[in-house]
Amino acid sequence: MSDARTRTEPPATLEAEDKKLVTLARATRARTQAAQGAAVRDSDGRTYAAATVALPSLAVSAIGVCIAMAVASGSGGLEAVVVLGEDDVAETDLAAVAEFAGPGVPVHHGDARGTLDATVLS
Repeated sequence: MSDARTRTEPPATLEAEDKKLVTLARATRARTQAAQGAAVRDSDGRTYAAATVALPSLAVSAIGVCIAMAVASGSGGLEAVVVLGEDDVAETDLAAVAEFAGPGVPVHHGDARGTLDATVLS
């Protein structure tokens, strides 16, 4: 994440719905062995989980796939995002969250085991 957005410690205790996102992101990443796994909750309470797509002809981040699924399902926005993996959250992903859902959406980042290390708002 760049310095343009404030990176903070994740909340000491996550809400149950955000814990569900951590579980979904961790399971998706483990199942696919992808660089990152992500899960989002949309403004209707629906969840979407995805992994990084890294094909020679198509590359999409895990957050990007989640946003695409939400948009394709007719969602009007996001309430929360979790992404797990070694790489930090890309500025392009933060920009996509902000463009789709507006400012103030928490994007939680953590390692492959699901231990969160940072939160940034879109």
